[in-house]
Amino acid sequence: MVQITEAIFTDGVLKPVEDIDLAEGQRVRLVVEPIDNQSGAEAPTRRAMALEKLLAGIEGMAFCSTGPLPSRGELHDRF
Repeated sequence: MVQITEAIFTDGVLKPVEDIDLAEGQRVRLVVEPIDNQSGAEAPTRRAMALEKLLAGIEGMAFCSTGPLPSRGELHDRF
């Protein structure tokens, strides 16, 4: 059973912010992903700005072909 929760690192110990359903002495595997408290509220705004910048860059690219697309056989012969 996988449980996902947040924890606070204090005095060299990870302390979960909510109860975890584990037996005393149970071994577990941890994947630690820091949560940046300062940018938590700003993260969606930064993400939206990054997406907008990406889409604008893609829109500005000139991907066009003046001739017919190559056939599968022609593509295979290129490699």
